[in-house]
Amino acid sequence: MDTIKIGRFLKELRKENKLTQEQLGEKLGVTNKTVSRWETGTYLPPVECLSMLSEMYGVSINELVAGERLDHERFSEAADENLTQALEENEKRRKATEQKLSIMMLLSTLVAAAVILLIPGGGQFAGRKLLIIGLVVVLAFISNTLCLTAMLLNKEKSGK
Repeated sequence: MDTIKIGRFLKELRKENKLTQEQLGEKLGVTNKTVSRWETGTYLPPVECLSMLSEMYGVSINELVAGERLDHERFSEAADENLTQALEENEKRRKATEQKLSIMMLLSTLVAAAVILLIPGGGQFAGRKLLIIGLVVVLAFISNTLCLTAMLLNKEKSGK
C-alpha cells in the first residue's frame, strides 16, 4: 500500500469537507497529530477510523486504501489489490511476531542456563542452590509457556 498516496487522498478529502486536522480528530476521537501522521503517510488509520472516514466523506474503504476515487471498472481490480496487500502485510507481521517470540524463548532459556551454571556449588548452601535452580527453571518454564501461548494466539488470530 502506498501510504503517502493514501495520506494525500485523506488530506484532500478533509479539505474538501472544510475540516481542520483538529476538527477531524475530534470527530474521530484522535488527536490532530494522529491525523497529521495519517496525512503524511507515516501511519495508516485503523480499520474503525477508515470506516468512519468512509462514511463521513462518502467514499468506500476501498477508495481510501487505494488513495483515489475509483470508477466502476477500476473498483474491483483495486479491491483485489488492496485485499492481497493487506493479507501479505498481515502475514509479514505474524511472522515477525513469531520470530520475536522465538528469540524471547531462546533468550529466557539461555539466561536460565547461565544463572544455574553461575550458582556456586557445594557446602552449606546446597539446599539454597537447589531452591534457586528450581525457581530459575520454573521462571524459564513460565516465560516459554507465555511465549508459546502468544504464538498460538497469533496464529489463531491470523487464521493459520
